[in-house]
Amino acid sequence: MSGTALIAGVSGIVGNNLARHLVDTGWAVQGLARRPPADLPGVEPVAADLLDPGSLAKALAGRSPSHVFITTWLRQATEAENIRVNAAMVRNLLDALRPAGSVRHVALVTGLKHYLGPFEAYGKGSLPATPFREDQPRLDIENFYYAQEDEVFAAAERDGFGWSVHRPHTIIGYALGNAMNMGVTLAVYATLCRETGRPFRFPGSAAQWNGLTDMTDARLLARHLSWAATTPAARDQAFNVVDGDVFRWSWMWGRIASWFGLEPAPFDGTVRPLEAQMAGDAPVWADIAARHGLVEGDLGRLASAWHTDADLGRPIEVVTDMSKSRRLGFLDYQPTDDAFLDLFARLRASKVIP
Repeated sequence: MSGTALIAGVSGIVGNNLARHLVDTGWAVQGLARRPPADLPGVEPVAADLLDPGSLAKALAGRSPSHVFITTWLRQATEAENIRVNAAMVRNLLDALRPAGSVRHVALVTGLKHYLGPFEAYGKGSLPATPFREDQPRLDIENFYYAQEDEVFAAAERDGFGWSVHRPHTIIGYALGNAMNMGVTLAVYATLCRETGRPFRFPGSAAQWNGLTDMTDARLLARHLSWAATTPAARDQAFNVVDGDVFRWSWMWGRIASWFGLEPAPFDGTVRPLEAQMAGDAPVWADIAARHGLVEGDLGRLASAWHTDADLGRPIEVVTDMSKSRRLGFLDYQPTDDAFLDLFARLRASKVIP
């Protein structure tokens, strides 16, 4: 079963990959963003600002999507502002769609900060045991993911549509100009190390280097979103979404280094954040881009060092349980090392990296 999908945040890492998957599987797709990308064949662009109800009403007039996928958020300086802004974005979108009465399902993408807490209190305090499971209660702390969920739940109860919440771990996938993009960030960092002769150092904690972890390929997440939106047993459910394998960064770091022709520097337990390592690299990257004819010379549009540091610097092991989806029939699997290497190959083919 397919339908007409409206993707809020189509320019992002999740929305971009979801749009491609839905078009390939026969959906009519409308892609909403402030500046919808022009490189998504088969996607009808919808230019609107989720914080501007007037802009939304005008852009969505006459549209009647059957399925809505909310794959976007805006980072703010404090969690209180994150809650205010990101809850309003969800509320404004669902309010603007209400007059058409066409929506049958709304899917919301959040993440493991549901279990770990927001950036202000990330991985601190009393946390649930791993592997994280969907039936674990919310943390006793303010979190914009909870506020977004509550907006979806309230609208679903009022308007009668079904919902699903999707909680990926760190997402690997192709998209540029994103606030959270470890795969592209590590590709840029490895390129900088290779081009300048700097050591390719793991920037994170010993807990991440030695402990087990998992990740989420954006292509697998796209398939999971489509599955939950069209599977009756998945209606009104929250799901973790990961690739299905586990690894240690002590192994993965060498796999990434090898792809770039690098020898990984030995890890001595010292945290060396990428944000500090790459602080002066904007002109270096601009020179690399000019010499190799790359499509993006602005380092700030490619790398999100702060987010990669947050994930790789965590002091605890993070592993995610996906049994709930398996029991309901979603059996897809993606080796995470292949997800990284597929992304790097695509970045090179697209001349994002040399």
